Amino acid sequence: RNFYYITILRDPVSRYLSEWRHVQRGATWKASLHVCDGRSPTTEELPSCYTGDDWSGCSLKEFMDCPYNLANNRQVRMLSDLSLVGCYNLSVMPEEQRNKVLLDSAKENLKRMAFFGLTEFQRKTQYLFEKTFNMNFIAPFTQYNSTRASSVEIDEQTQNHIETLNFLDMELYDYAKDLFLQRYQYMRQKEHQEARRKRQEQRKILKAKQAHNKEQSDDNSTTDYIENVERWR
Repeated sequence: RNFYYITILRDPVSRYLSEWRHVQRGATWKASLHVCDGRSPTTEELPSCYTGDDWSGCSLKEFMDCPYNLANNRQVRMLSDLSLVGCYNLSVMPEEQRNKVLLDSAKENLKRMAFFGLTEFQRKTQYLFEKTFNMNFIAPFTQYNSTRASSVEIDEQTQNHIETLNFLDMELYDYAKDLFLQRYQYMRQKEHQEARRKRQEQRKILKAKQAHNKEQSDDNSTTDYIENVERWR
C-alpha cells in the first residue's frame, strides 16, 4: 500500500482564536502524549497553563499570557521534526537558532507532502486534491467564512499580539500560501494545455475526415459522369 501525508493549514490568527474558543468551552489536550524521541516531556519541560481539570472560561488575555501555551506556533511545531531541537527541552540551543531550525523543518516537510491545502481556499483545495490523486468528490466544497473565530472582535493591538505569539506560523503560512497558489496555477495551466492539445487533435481528425469525405465525393462524381457518358452513346 502507498501512504500519503496530507494536511490543511489555516490563517494563524483565525486558527489561534478558534483554539481559544475551543479551550474556553472546556476542551483539553490531556490525552496528547507529545511523545518525542521515544518519551513524553516532563512537567518542567512543558508546564500546564491551568491547575484545574480544564481551562474553561479563560479570557483571551489569559490564553495569550501563558508562556507555555501550545497554541502558540502550533502549525510549525506539528509539521517540524522536534527531535532536531531537543524536543521540548528549551535549553538545548539558543531560542533564535531553535526557531530557525523548527521553521526550516516545517517548510521542508510541508513541501515534501503529497498534498496540502488551505482552509481559506476551499474550492482551490478541492481542485488540487482531485488533480493530485486523480479522484473526484461527489459534491463541491463550500467556502464557510462564518466561523467561531470570525465572530470574535479584536482590536489592532490584540491582533498584533497574536501575530507576534505566532510569528513562526505567520512565516510558514506566507510560505505555504505562495507555494499553494503556485501549484494551483501550474495545475490550471497544465489542464488548459491538455484541453488545447485535445482540441487540436480533434480538429486534425475532423479535417482528415472531411478530406476523406471529399475524396469519396470526387470519386463518386467521376464515376457518375463516366457512366452517363457510356449511357449517352
